[in-house]
Amino acid sequence: MADQPTSGEYRTGHDPRTLRDALGCFATGVTVVTCVSEDGTPAGLTVNSFTSLSLDPPLLLVCLAKYAASAGSLTAASHFAVNVLQTHQQPASIRFSTRDEDRFGTTPWSCGEAGAPILKDSLGVFECRRHAVHDGGDHHILIGEVVKASFDASLDPLLYFRGRYRRLHFD
Repeated sequence: MADQPTSGEYRTGHDPRTLRDALGCFATGVTVVTCVSEDGTPAGLTVNSFTSLSLDPPLLLVCLAKYAASAGSLTAASHFAVNVLQTHQQPASIRFSTRDEDRFGTTPWSCGEAGAPILKDSLGVFECRRHAVHDGGDHHILIGEVVKASFDASLDPLLYFRGRYRRLHFD
């Protein structure tokens, strides 16, 4: 069995896979971003590009692949929710990352205060009013003003690192 390389380097013009592998060295949480489409149906997708942006005003951002089926609905919606997933929600993460037409059919959810779907038993939920949408290459940068945030401190986060789901290990 050949040894796997222990280090790598990306430079402009190199294989994009090397860049993806380098970016994969940053462990991220896993979220599902949801909204209600113009036709009244729920829409959503798995996103790991999520961060806080500002505390005053309270802003966060998510990056949505432009080719994703729900990207148009999410960038057009006046309100959306960021559902931060916990360890037992890995099936939901997978379901919302595929082209499954019935993503909400087997995922328990309810309507948030502004109508965006809230996934049951999420670690945290940020209900947002759309603040801005910016171009980010092959992604949309969706900025939301947080109007409500809730969390369950007893749950552990679902993590993604080097192309695989992970869990926290406490010493």
